[in-house]
Amino acid sequence: MATTAGSIDRSMVEQIVRQVALEYLGRGKKGPAPQLTVQTSSRHMHVCREDMDVLFGPGSELTFDRPLFQEGNFAAKETVTIVGPRSRLISNLRILGPMRKQSQIELAFTDSIMLGFTDIPVRLSGDIAGTPGAVIIGPKGVVELKEGVIRAAIHVHMNPTEAAYFGVAKGDRMKLRFGGPAGVTFNNVHVRIDPTFKLNVHMDTDEANACGAHLTKEIELFK
Repeated sequence: MATTAGSIDRSMVEQIVRQVALEYLGRGKKGPAPQLTVQTSSRHMHVCREDMDVLFGPGSELTFDRPLFQEGNFAAKETVTIVGPRSRLISNLRILGPMRKQSQIELAFTDSIMLGFTDIPVRLSGDIAGTPGAVIIGPKGVVELKEGVIRAAIHVHMNPTEAAYFGVAKGDRMKLRFGGPAGVTFNNVHVRIDPTFKLNVHMDTDEANACGAHLTKEIELFK
């Protein structure tokens, strides 16, 4: 009896250890890893209704050019010129739709240096309080933004099912590892969750160039 009981106990222990190990390694009942898409986000503008009227004329609408990865978002045909604090400018700055409640400019670090900015903070899209402003020139008028110029923080979009797979919640930060000859790990990938999202990391052009994102096949997103 003692031997039989010992055998049963050992079997139970092995089963528990195996289950814990599988869960720790991200396997078990999770199923296959969701498909991750990493994209480079070039400098662009989001525009509000009021500024759209000034830049392109009263009642004007954004003209659809091509869809973006996240459903409902698109690149518009409309572009503007941004003027920095040293009167340097970048023309053909693409507007992304749909319109938003507040206008916002997203630049890479090298873009901001080119324009003469020295204090652009890294922020999530929409978090523009206390950020620098800029002059925006459109075909019909000029807007002086008091704030709204940011360096967009690297972030990942995901839906609740994907968030459950990774064990993360909105506002958490993850790591994104790129292998290859220019291997880099980004440690502060902000998590954004919405039922309409598809698993998708957005990084700016400087970040993508630093890790050779367009050439790298070894990419891992983890908590």
